[in-house]
Amino acid sequence: MAAFDTTQPAAATGSARRIGLMFTHAVSAFSAWNDTRITRKSLSALTDRELDDIGLGRGDIDGMSRF
Repeated sequence: MAAFDTTQPAAATGSARRIGLMFTHAVSAFSAWNDTRITRKSLSALTDRELDDIGLGRGDIDGMSRF
């Protein structure tokens, strides 16, 4: 009787690995974009006084999202 170890996935090689890396990078880029969008939206919802309390102005919101 043969036994197969199914707990370890086979290592991807060649084009399968490249496709996997491309998918991983795409998901990472989307996640970073979404985090930036949420941060920008949250900062935009603050009043000028609240922004001043954290040392920001309205013009700084777009600059903050580029980091």
